Amino acid sequence: MTTNLKIRGHLLEAGRIVLVGTLCSLMAAPQAIGAVTAPAKQTPLTQDEKTLHALNRLTFGPRPGDEAMVRKMGLEAWFESQLHPEKIDDSALDGRLAQFPALQLPVGELLQRYPSPEMIRQMEKQQTPLPSDPLEHAIYADSMAFYKVAKKAAEAGAPQLGKKPGDADAGDSMNDSMAAAKPADATMKPADAVGVDGKEKRRLSEPKMADDEVEAIVSLPPDQRMAKLISMSPEEMVSFRRGVRGSELSALMQGLTPQQKQDVAAMQGGARVIGVEALNERVLRDVYSERQLQAVMDDFWLNHFSVYVRKNQNEPYLLASYERDAILPNSLGKFEDLLVATAKSPAMLMYLDNWESIGPDSLAAQRGKHLGQVAPNVAKNLPKGINENYGRELMELHTLGVGGGYTQKDVIEVAKCFTGWTIDRPYGGVGGGRYQRADTGTPGEFVFEENRHEPGPKTVLGHTIAEGGMNEGLEVLHILATSPATAHFVSKKLAERFVSDTPPAALVDRMAVTFLKSDGDIKAVLTTMFHSPEFWSPTVYRAKVKTPIEFVASALRASDASVQSPIALVAAMQQLGMPIYGMQTPNGYSWKASEWVSSNALVARMNFALVLSGGRLPGTKLDWPEVLGAGDSATVATSPTPRTELALEKVILGEPAGVHTRDTVLANFNDPTAQRTAEQNFAKTAQGGDADDDMAGQARMIRAKAVEKGNVRGRYGMGGQADKPETPLDTMAGLLLGSPDFQKR
Repeated sequence: MTTNLKIRGHLLEAGRIVLVGTLCSLMAAPQAIGAVTAPAKQTPLTQDEKTLHALNRLTFGPRPGDEAMVRKMGLEAWFESQLHPEKIDDSALDGRLAQFPALQLPVGELLQRYPSPEMIRQMEKQQTPLPSDPLEHAIYADSMAFYKVAKKAAEAGAPQLGKKPGDADAGDSMNDSMAAAKPADATMKPADAVGVDGKEKRRLSEPKMADDEVEAIVSLPPDQRMAKLISMSPEEMVSFRRGVRGSELSALMQGLTPQQKQDVAAMQGGARVIGVEALNERVLRDVYSERQLQAVMDDFWLNHFSVYVRKNQNEPYLLASYERDAILPNSLGKFEDLLVATAKSPAMLMYLDNWESIGPDSLAAQRGKHLGQVAPNVAKNLPKGINENYGRELMELHTLGVGGGYTQKDVIEVAKCFTGWTIDRPYGGVGGGRYQRADTGTPGEFVFEENRHEPGPKTVLGHTIAEGGMNEGLEVLHILATSPATAHFVSKKLAERFVSDTPPAALVDRMAVTFLKSDGDIKAVLTTMFHSPEFWSPTVYRAKVKTPIEFVASALRASDASVQSPIALVAAMQQLGMPIYGMQTPNGYSWKASEWVSSNALVARMNFALVLSGGRLPGTKLDWPEVLGAGDSATVATSPTPRTELALEKVILGEPAGVHTRDTVLANFNDPTAQRTAEQNFAKTAQGGDADDDMAGQARMIRAKAVEKGNVRGRYGMGGQADKPETPLDTMAGLLLGSPDFQKR
């Protein structure tokens, strides 16, 4: 057996060398991705090129038929319609998002229905009574039971996934809740969730419900099955979950409503449901929204006002509201409204720590000092003083930019203005001490606490801010939103995203003037950009390199893919180096090619392209003969010709490929190992690396999803459409999707 594994390893490496060789051949072309010596286009863009350019820059890439649609509408009319997303029917996307009903709940209801790990920990510590509602009781009781299993494993010395050396308290970090996150229609054994070794896993997995008992429950009609799960004791639920085989996962969820699927998944812990679904929603919006400019701007602002999903255990619960209530409605509105919405957002308040900021001379600080004298053990856990994080990033990253004219004194004064901007009972009212708040609002949502606010006037950027409670922060935001430095900084970032890594100064200045004249109207700024000659310059045509999220979304759109479950795509974003909500530092991901072009990145993109094109990505289906409109689908799939390749170029690229790219694709599409090699490399990448890294958890998600669909084809197999044979047409399409021509927009 060892010999067989060695042979398999050698074959895998040999296949990887072949694939890398193909990539090197593609990258050697003058039009190679990121090549600084590539000759710029000199002649003015044709009307067809303008259409393709607009679709590549203002959407996540054209779908089959989009170019014809825009030509029929006219570029101006199409752009104007995209500026008004409220007039565009997006019911098809809404239908897809309906599978995630939890994401529509306000934060308070979300926390109440699906308790966070911190809530469960506090309830266990304080022996808090469980809810009386049968369903909520089951969710809380089962979550408590699984929490105790994880706690027992930790006490036994098992490593916790996501916990890095030096972490002070695993309970205050995301731990495994995202690394081991699961879709609503899949499960994971608790031993996997805490990352225990094999021996400890076996010890914790006893007793396990007998196979015939599990089968009897799984085979019940949906309503009876749901009732049975709700009626189980926590011990029975743990035993049942351990007994469920991978092949039974799909049957367990069969016939349940989306709400019921979420409830069943949440019985093992709410964070498993909430965190992953927020990531899934991002992928589906980018791929399927008809309001594409709004989706692109949503992505832009979520990156500009970046938050990190693993900040702590509650951050995932705040992401859906952050996008739904703060970013999306303001993505094409007034910048100041967007700035205020993000400042008030619990996701931002928690990420940059402003929710714990207390004025040193505030009433709350005085009470804290007194408490320190009479109960020092309690007082030591209370927040102390102002926190400068938000004030600094507000000016450096959100508005003025580096060199925007602010000083360290301004940072401190801004931080004082925002004391009292906090979150009402961020853990749903459970627990006390530093986390408990007075009942002044809605749990988990923004509240202003006057007793935490620093009294007295402040001076910010030369402006005197009179004492005024919450209005002080609003006045600061107005000063920043209307600053010429902000107008220039935001305009430059927009130009970097839409026009060039090094946008012309004249264009940025023109956009900044519009920003100031229109009081920060984002539509107006984009309109100025759209009507500027620099946007249509031949030198910027196909000159931007796609970020991983742009690459994945555009590949799905170009292939007209049917995404039934986005979880594997979310995992792929991790492997491609751009995990969703995964930027730990608040500066967000770069829009520049230099951050995304490397040999490893190019290999990863080619692997993904071949896995996707071959229908080997769990939860995603493709049909290239259908996309091409081929009557004899069997023949075109197994025996594509150079004419087929030209047709694919038109569908995938929107225009002819470079000669070198075409020659390379035609020379390699008949390689019978290309897709399988890419699949193995893709899975191997997911399984490699540090055991504490998110990648390991993401790999488990892929494998579990493949098991659920019955699509596993081997130890390293990722799973996809199990009954779909590898075809030359799939390889041909994958090579084009992974080519330098497709990487540029």
